[in-house]
Amino acid sequence: MLHECASASHNGHVKLLHTCLVPICALAFAAASGLASAQTWQVRPDGPDSEKLGQAAAYPTCAAALTRPECRVGTWSASDKVARSAIVHAAPEPWALPHAQKPPEISYRWGFFNKSIDDFMADTKTTGLLVIKDGQIVLERYQYDRQPSMRFRSFSMAKTVTSMLVGIALRKGMIKSLDDKAADYWPEIAPSAYGQTTIRNLLRMASGVAFRELYTWTSDDDSWAWARVLYLPANRRQPEKVVQYLNSKTEHQAEQGTRFQYASIETEILGRVLRMATGQSVAQLTEDWLWKPMGAQSEARWLLASTDDVESTGGGFNATLRDYGRLGMLLANDGVRDGVEIVPKDYLLDATDASRQPPAFKPRSATPYMGYGYQTWILPGNERSFALQGIHGQNIFVQPKSGIVMVQTSVNDQPSGRQDVLPYRHRDALWQGVLRSLGGVTD
Repeated sequence: MLHECASASHNGHVKLLHTCLVPICALAFAAASGLASAQTWQVRPDGPDSEKLGQAAAYPTCAAALTRPECRVGTWSASDKVARSAIVHAAPEPWALPHAQKPPEISYRWGFFNKSIDDFMADTKTTGLLVIKDGQIVLERYQYDRQPSMRFRSFSMAKTVTSMLVGIALRKGMIKSLDDKAADYWPEIAPSAYGQTTIRNLLRMASGVAFRELYTWTSDDDSWAWARVLYLPANRRQPEKVVQYLNSKTEHQAEQGTRFQYASIETEILGRVLRMATGQSVAQLTEDWLWKPMGAQSEARWLLASTDDVESTGGGFNATLRDYGRLGMLLANDGVRDGVEIVPKDYLLDATDASRQPPAFKPRSATPYMGYGYQTWILPGNERSFALQGIHGQNIFVQPKSGIVMVQTSVNDQPSGRQDVLPYRHRDALWQGVLRSLGGVTD
């Protein structure tokens, strides 16, 4: 059976963009299980700068995607093809995520004009866009020939996944207190300033240890130096290299807990603390504690560090757009699915509620706009809203009270908004438009 996926072209004329081969039996099963409806996803084979992004070569995968734009589309939707990874198996009975039968039209304001989703896709290097309202898909779009079955790289959205696992370990008593030091669970790093930092302050990116996360991948970029420790082939299976690097950091530049400074190394430490505290891999914890209980439809992958075979908890998670949407739904439901608490509600509120943050971590204090909770960005405004964010335009936005979740994966030119501000302005404008269009709170 041929199932057509169509979308508007840049000039507003509808055209056939992709033909999906969907067996009749598969459609029948999806409908019966509540995973699909007559409304389907929409795919277009191209997008902005598609030639630059590798369309002629069918969007190839290669290990140098951070520095080679033509590799990004292919690699960031199939990272396990270029890097070692650990599987996180799906749930036997997925959480139903049907498409809304008559979804409302979503628009947003851009300057003096109303813009459509077609405009947004035409103006941004978005690979996937998913909007959910009250457990139903309102909108699902893909560009650059990406498909619903593909696993998109999270980059730093993985930090929030790591944080939720810490919260579950705390509830289970495997972590006794967030005010325990990292070295209480990982004694080898006791000589380091990181080892003397509490788990709570690592969650808040508040160790006070100097770390420059520049994304320049040059010698003055601490994230580059740390990545070499974790991924340099010469360091394969030499976990002592990780310990040596951390133990070379012996000074707190600022008193821990007093200021926010973004540093992915602190999430990588949390991942190793989790392994030490539980005796299990982060992939296994994700599967047992989060992915299966949440009802994920597809397997996910954690990329692994070469040095010690530990999951890249700072940015190496990979999942389908719909399962990212299910994760957003779980967080919107305060960690509960079908009456069962998966993530402790009190921990989740501590992680995402602006009113629970110390002054230095509230919105417009931690940064000029957003606040920062436990490995989660907190939006300003009267209604609790928060976000998972990753470099190059990966986002999950959540507003619990209104039941609205927006997932976006992208291949933006630059890693962060400071150097590439326009795509992030588009994203923020769309989020506000989604809220207005679906009855959310925007003030």
